[in-house]
Amino acid sequence: MSKRGADLRAEGEQSLFSKSIGTVLRFRKTIVFSLLAVVAIIVVVANRESQRPYGVLVILAAEGLLLAENAVKMWALRKWAHKIVCYVIDSLLLLVITYFTDGTLISTQYVIILSEFYLTQDNFKSSIVMGVSSVVLFLIMSGVARGLKNESVDVLWILSNSFNDLIIFVLHFLVLNLMLLIYRKNEEIEKTLEELNESNRKLREAYNELQAVTVLEERQRIAKDIHDTAGHSITTVIMQTEAAKLVIDKDPEDAKRKITSANLQAKHALEELRESVHLLSGAEERRSLRDMLLRIVHESSDGTGVTVRYFIDDVSLGETKSRFVCNTLKEGISNGMRHGGATAFWFELKEENSIVSFHLSDNGKGMRLSELKEGFGLSGMHKRASDLGGTVWFETEPSEGFEINMTLPADEIAKIRGKEESK
Repeated sequence: MSKRGADLRAEGEQSLFSKSIGTVLRFRKTIVFSLLAVVAIIVVVANRESQRPYGVLVILAAEGLLLAENAVKMWALRKWAHKIVCYVIDSLLLLVITYFTDGTLISTQYVIILSEFYLTQDNFKSSIVMGVSSVVLFLIMSGVARGLKNESVDVLWILSNSFNDLIIFVLHFLVLNLMLLIYRKNEEIEKTLEELNESNRKLREAYNELQAVTVLEERQRIAKDIHDTAGHSITTVIMQTEAAKLVIDKDPEDAKRKITSANLQAKHALEELRESVHLLSGAEERRSLRDMLLRIVHESSDGTGVTVRYFIDDVSLGETKSRFVCNTLKEGISNGMRHGGATAFWFELKEENSIVSFHLSDNGKGMRLSELKEGFGLSGMHKRASDLGGTVWFETEPSEGFEINMTLPADEIAKIRGKEESK
C-alpha cells in the first residue's frame, strides 16, 4: 500500500473512531442508564432465592431506588454539589445490595456509575480522584458488608477476594479515559484545522481583493503617467513647432534646432505611450535597463546632430525604478536641447554599495542656480525620486551647462532575478 493510501486509511479509521466516541457522548445518559438497568435486573434475578428475610424485596427496592436516583442525577440535576449527594446515595444503596447479595456484579455497577462521571468530565485530574475514591470506597463497603454479616474482616482477604474487581476498575479507568483523551485531542485538532481553513479562505479572499485593488491602482498610476508625461511631451512638441514657424524665415538655424528638439520630444512621447500600453495590457518586455537606456541614447542622437556619450553599468533596479530612470534621461536630454540649446551630453549610470547613481550633464548655456524655476518635469523628478527612496539635485552655472544628479537604492529582488536569468 502506498504512503498516501495508508494515510487515507488512517484518517478514515481516526474519523470512524471520533464518530463512535461522539455518538457515545451524545447518548451517554441513555447508554449508561440502560446498562445500569440491565445489570440491576440481572442482580435481582440472580438473588431471587435469597436466604435473608425479605432479601429479594430489599434488593429489588434498592436497585429500583438506584435507577431512579441515577435518572434524577443524569437528567434533572445540573449543579455539581447536588450530584455529590447522589454519589453518596449510590454508595449507600450499593452497600445495601452488597449486604443482601454475594457481591456479584457490584463492581460492575460501580463501573457503570463511574462511566457517567468520566464522560461528563473535561478535567483528567477529577477523573483520577473519583476513580481512586471509588476503589477505596468499594473496598470499604466490601469490608462493612462483611462485618454486618458477622464475618471476620481481614484486609488481605478483602484485597485478594477483590483482586479481579480492582483489575476491572483500573482497566475501565485507563481505557475509557484514554479514549476520551484521544477523542478530545482529535476534536481540538479538527477545530484548529477548521479555523485554519477559514483563516486561509479569508486570506485568499483578502489577497484577491488586494490584488484587484493593486492592479486598479497600477492602471490608474499608468493612466496618470500617460496623461502627465506624454501629454506634457506632446504639448511641448506643439509649442516648439509653433515657435519654429515664427522664426523659420528670420532664423532658419534656430527653427531647425526647435524642430529637431520637437522631433526628439515626439519620439520620447511615442516611446512612453508604447511602454504604458505594454503595462496596461500585461505584456512584459524582457529588456534590461541598460538596453532601454541605450535605445534612448541612440534615438536622441540619430539624425538630430546631438552627441550623447555615456557609461552605463549593468545595475539592479525593478520595473518602477527602471521606468523612472528612463523617463529622467528622456526629460533631461529634451530639456537640455529645448531650454539650454545643448548639442552634447554626458550620461553615466553606475551602482556602488547598493546605491545607483545617475548623472547627466550637457554643454548648454546654463543659468544661475538661484534663478532656476522647476517646472513640471523637474518638480516631478523630485517627488518621484522621494517616493522611491532616492534624491535628485541639480547643478548649473551660466555658460557651464546643466547637470542632473540622482541616487536610488538598488533592488535586491531585481538583483536576484537578474542572476537567475543569467544562469
